[in-house]
Parts: sequence; structure tokens; C-alpha cells
Amino acid sequence: MGNVIQEGILWQSVLGEIELSISRASFVTWFKNTHLIKHKDGVVVVGVPNVFIKQQLERKFNDLIVDTLKKNGLSEVIVEYKIQAVDKDRTRQKEEIIILSDQPAQRQRSRVSSLSHQYRQGLNERYTFDNFIVGAGNELAYAACQAIVASPGKKYNPLFLYGGVGIGKTHLIQAVGNAVLKKNPDARIVYASTEQFVQEFVDALRFKKNTDFAGFYRGADVLIVDDVQFLAGKEKIQEEFFHTFNALHQANKQIIISSDKPPREIPTLEERLRSRFVWGMSIDMQNPDFETRCAIIQTKAEIHGLELTSDVTEYLANYVQTNIRELEGALNQLLAFCEMRELEPTLEVTTSLLGGNKSRPKHASPRQVIEKTARYFQISVEDIIGSKRDKDIVVPRQIAMYILRSELHLSFPKIARELGKKDHTTAIHSIEKIEKEIVLDSSIKTAIAKIKERLYV
Repeated sequence: MGNVIQEGILWQSVLGEIELSISRASFVTWFKNTHLIKHKDGVVVVGVPNVFIKQQLERKFNDLIVDTLKKNGLSEVIVEYKIQAVDKDRTRQKEEIIILSDQPAQRQRSRVSSLSHQYRQGLNERYTFDNFIVGAGNELAYAACQAIVASPGKKYNPLFLYGGVGIGKTHLIQAVGNAVLKKNPDARIVYASTEQFVQEFVDALRFKKNTDFAGFYRGADVLIVDDVQFLAGKEKIQEEFFHTFNALHQANKQIIISSDKPPREIPTLEERLRSRFVWGMSIDMQNPDFETRCAIIQTKAEIHGLELTSDVTEYLANYVQTNIRELEGALNQLLAFCEMRELEPTLEVTTSLLGGNKSRPKHASPRQVIEKTARYFQISVEDIIGSKRDKDIVVPRQIAMYILRSELHLSFPKIARELGKKDHTTAIHSIEKIEKEIVLDSSIKTAIAKIKERLYV
């Protein structure tokens, strides 16, 4: 049992350090399902689930693994990789042994019968403003977050960010925490997922540690709560969160909240919480536009030491339209495939690998853009391409032009022709106007996002 404990602790320590030095996507893809089989006489054997991961660790990450092992007390080490599926029951037993063995009985009882806050994740140091890609869909949220770093608790308190899955909300709100800490290392930053907050509250009730729980959260200088929509339907926990919110807001401490929907659309949320969530500033984070997706792909590829051609970048940007996590997953799939087969990530290789995926959005035509826009605003196609100047027709016409430019990348003369206009300066003016309105008018941002979604259904 002693060897099992030591091996488990060693590898968990190694993984912990590696996770801080590479991207989250790379860590999950290549390291998450690895385990230490044994280490003896300077040889460390690492278990991996398949040949893909084995080859990637050997070729790309071996030096990092060796260096990290040395930092953890193993000198002159040789690492071997062996394909071996993870036995989940065995892994869980090891984790329990690592936590509980070699501790006095009294100390074990203390761990179980007290509020240990074992669910806390804390800030991820990799989430910074420097590696956050700013685009039309998130620039207002980005600016608000930077303003908060300059004066926590004084501007936009609370800040409520909402939007779909995988568009960068968690990255951005944690970037605030990391930036505040960099500016003031003594600041008390508390980051918690709602799931974590709920579980700790349950434990506080169970072990009669309500005072400890309240003191921890209400003592924060900046409280960051992720996925607050999961408070819905939990009356007792909503009450506790209400009192925590009030205590912090009264003390001019910064509160930052994220959700997948605006406060008014969170079901079974108490009205007193709903009203407080909109006290400061609520911002709708939109799906990344084409240019932002291209920038994300290029940035992620550079992290892997690669420079993708523009045609490959654009293909990937069109392949995943709404979710940054899926976009990064598609890129990792391509890079792993190419590295394993020693291929260049050309457009031909990319389309061959990803083109057969049924989830790939179909190509949208200019006519479809016009039809979907007309349907969304409940007007006719003839009205959009006609000459009427009524406001309820002009705005949809301008939005259609904007989408033709941002999604299909048509030239201004081509856009003008599609909308029945002879002068392409009309298209230029319309697109520039919508670009400005997106920042100021959330209804236009929402309309554009909804129309784009419908294009690829």
C-alpha cells in the first residue's frame, strides 16, 4: 500500500504542475487519462489509454514530463509509456488511499466531520486578458472587466455576463480575478462554480459550520460565481446567496456573475435576487464572429508551435460556428492526426478528416441569409430587396447586408446586387451602421445571433 500511495502522490503532483504549464485543452486531451504504473531503478512507466496519446507524449511532451519528475525528486529518470486502460474503480481506490492512509485515526475523523472546502477549484492562472481573443461578440464584456480591475467594487457592481456554452465567459471572469491579484497580491479573490457553492452550503448545514461558510464567502474582496443559473429552484441556497450578495455589495466589494441566460429568463429564481443581479451591468456575450474564430484558431495553433495556412484557418472557422471549446477540439483533432502521421495540416488533409462529420454546418447561400432574415423579422423577401424605406424594413435589410459580409465575406458590390441595389456605398454605410449598433443595442445583437444560428440548422 505504501508504494501505491507514493506513486499516486508523485503522479498527481506531476500532473498538477503540467496542467499549469500547458493549455487546458492540451492537458485534457493528452494527460487527463494517464496514470503511473510504477517507478523503479530510475525508470518511470506511465500508463496511457491509446497509441495516439503514447506517441504524442513520446514526441512532444517527454522533456516536460522528465523535467517535472526531476522537480519532484527523481533524478536521472527514464520515462516509458505503456498502453493500459484506466481501471476507474482502481483509480478511485487509489485516490481514497492517498487522502486517508498514513493519517492518525483522529485526523481522519476530523477531515470527514468538518467543512473542508474540498470542492474549491480556485482561479486558473492560464485565464488572463493577454490570451483572451477580443471580437465583436465580447468586446463590451472585455472592456467592462478591465474597468473592474482598475476600480473593483466601484464600477459595474455586480457585473452579470450571460451567453451560450463555450463562448469564453469563464475565461473572462477568471481573468478579472487574476488581474486583480497581479495588481494587489493581498486581495482576497474567491472564485466558485455554483455547483461548488451549493455543495459547500450543504456540507455547512450537515456539519453545523454555517458561520465558517458565511465568513469565507462574505470575506471576499472579489466574489466570482460561475453558472449562477444552477441556483434556480434551490430556495434555501438562494436565501444564503442573497445575504452573501447583500453583505458584499454593502461593503463595496466586487461581485461578478456568469450565466447561460439573462436574469429575467432564469426560471424559479427569487425576484429579490433577480432584481439585484441587474443592479450593476448585464452584458450579453455573443458567439464569436468569423474573424474572431480565425484569430482564436491562429492563436491556439501558435501555442502548439504551428502556423496554419489561411485556407485551413478559414475552413476550421466555418466548421465550428458557435462554440470555442468545440473549435479548439476540432483544431486539436487535426493537429494530433497530422502529428501522428507526420503530415502537414493542409486543406486537403483537414477536409478529409473533418468533412465527413455530420455536425458540420452546411454552407449558407446569400439567398438563405436574406430569407432567414426576412423570416426572423416577419417580413417578405420582396420587402428586403425592394425599395421601401420604412424603419421596420430598413433595419432588417441592413442586418442582412451585415451578415452577408461577416459570414459569407461577400464584396460590397456583390452585397448591393443581392439586395437589389445599384450603388455599393449603400452596403458600406449599412454595414458600418450595424457594426456600431451591435455595441449599443442588445436587441440587434440578439437578432443577428439568432439569424446566424438558423442559417446552419
